[in-house]
Amino acid sequence: MVSLPALSLFAPLLGSAAAGLFGRKMGDRNSQWVTCGLMGLLTLAALYQFWDVALQGHAGTEFLAHWIVSGALKADWAVKWDTLSAVMVAVVAVISTCVHVYSVGYMSHDKHIPRFMAYLSLFTFFMLMLVTGDNLVQMFFGWEGVGLMSYLLINFWFEKDSANSAAIKAFLVNRVGDFGFALGIFACFLLFNSVEFGPIFDAAKNFTGKTFHFLSMDLPVTDTVALLLFVGAMGKSAQLFLHTWLPDAMEGPTPVSALIHAATMVTAGVFMAARFSPLFEYAPVTLQAVTVIGAVTAFIAATIGLTQFDIKRVIAYSTMSQLGYMFFAAGVSAYSAAIYHLMTHAFFKALLFLGAGSVIHALSGEQDMRKMGGIWKIIPITYALMWIGSLALAGIGIPGLFGFAGFYSKDAILEASYASGSGVGYFAYWLGIAAAFMTAFYSWRLIMLTFHGKFHGDKHDLEHAHESPPVMLWPLYVLGAGAVLAGFLTEEWFIGHGSLSEFWRGALVVLPEHKALEEMHHVPLWVKLAPLVAGVSGISLAVLFYGWWKEIPGKIAAAFGPVYRLVFNKYYFDEIYDFLFIHGAKLLGRITYEGGDNKLIDGLGPEGLSNVSKAFARKVSFLQTGYIYHYAFAVVIGLVVFMLWLGR
Repeated sequence: MVSLPALSLFAPLLGSAAAGLFGRKMGDRNSQWVTCGLMGLLTLAALYQFWDVALQGHAGTEFLAHWIVSGALKADWAVKWDTLSAVMVAVVAVISTCVHVYSVGYMSHDKHIPRFMAYLSLFTFFMLMLVTGDNLVQMFFGWEGVGLMSYLLINFWFEKDSANSAAIKAFLVNRVGDFGFALGIFACFLLFNSVEFGPIFDAAKNFTGKTFHFLSMDLPVTDTVALLLFVGAMGKSAQLFLHTWLPDAMEGPTPVSALIHAATMVTAGVFMAARFSPLFEYAPVTLQAVTVIGAVTAFIAATIGLTQFDIKRVIAYSTMSQLGYMFFAAGVSAYSAAIYHLMTHAFFKALLFLGAGSVIHALSGEQDMRKMGGIWKIIPITYALMWIGSLALAGIGIPGLFGFAGFYSKDAILEASYASGSGVGYFAYWLGIAAAFMTAFYSWRLIMLTFHGKFHGDKHDLEHAHESPPVMLWPLYVLGAGAVLAGFLTEEWFIGHGSLSEFWRGALVVLPEHKALEEMHHVPLWVKLAPLVAGVSGISLAVLFYGWWKEIPGKIAAAFGPVYRLVFNKYYFDEIYDFLFIHGAKLLGRITYEGGDNKLIDGLGPEGLSNVSKAFARKVSFLQTGYIYHYAFAVVIGLVVFMLWLGR
């Protein structure tokens, strides 16, 4: 018998089918009621399941149906309930419900509301399938599902060429990562003879130090599989080199940005790293790679965020940076700190995105911060909520007393990276501190440019500026409460002493020799205070630069012109990829078409045979003169040759 919480996972699918198939008959309002109502039921079930599984310890796996059985390959459709999946389902449900409700107001003037609500719900369903899967095939189903829905949501306003390009870019870049994920699935089946999590995790420790032969190479088993899976995580979670799709995803409606960037698609890679902790723990090379790539991603994304002017892109690069934090936490075996930050980040990042949407809504679609300013009195509620989200993102708090959500989770990651005692851990710590300073700076740069000073946009937009309606503000209140309280209330559960055994209960595996989580509680005081000092310094400098010394940013940009242009142009990753892959593919296509297809295949193949036949026919046609004596002579010559052949 399937439990109600397991059945509730299909509520978004039901809502999507209703709005998508019958939206025209139901109408806009009923489509919104159905999808939001079913999301509300999912949220109630998810919160109950969090209490029952994570807090009461009633973990287990619910079998739903046989799915794939082919020789040794077996993949059942099942729901895996443990603390990790319960946390993820609760986060996805709460954030997605807030986005659904917010969309009722934000998309109120759109012509295709049922389709939009159907896409949101189907996106949520695929994410739920991803985080509750009991095997790699089911996980891959959800993984590809959110990829498909991200394409449809980013491209929702398909009449815009920029939306078309952004959607295609997101889809193709993610295919690169997904190819690595698929190879990881193949490798798991080849080496462990299973795609189910249990057998893979049980066998992982037995493959420590073992290799397998492939393409004349002897490759370490656990590191190879873990690295392939991590490539998939890099694409989905926009880590350096596979990150270029993330800022362009802002072409979709703002609720889409919040849903993709807060708790769903981009966190899938972090979830994968945590889910596969029993394998990653036996892959030391992979853990080091995860740490380094995560740390560099956090730093690089933060530098780009300093220079952007599109309000949504600034927050998008903030997302990329925070994902880097989560990955280098996983790299030093602090998986619980990574999921802790995933959870708190979901609240304050969704708050920031939806708050930005409230600003855009107030200013008739304007997204350029250079055309904003001085509007805090017009939209005071949005202004206050953006402050809360920014304080949580910057990790501001009073040690030992109280802090915003990011204060607990981000500091835990930095302390764990330092406590790991490894070279890559120290490297990640210092890059993380630098990123913390820049995060605080660009967050208050956004606040100052958007809400303070003089208004620099169209006066017509200012005259019509207004606070968002209650249906858009109530989700912000919920997210604001999470940004304030989520870290404080759950710290002991996620990263407290004994949390691995008392809260996570085997959902996360950390080897005894990896002591970052244990030692993080005993790091020097300066290690704990450094992130706060960096955050306060960044805020103070941004207020000075964009509140009083407004000429300073321009002078700094001019003084460091080449560096500024490098960062402003996002390190030219798009241009480099365009030259290497787009133009490279066109050049290869031209060479293969002109040289291979035209000259080789057609030249020697169909067209070549045709040309030879035509040439032979033209030569033979000269023998057909029309004179009888020519034909008689030819007959005589033929008879002579025939007789000579017979008389041999």
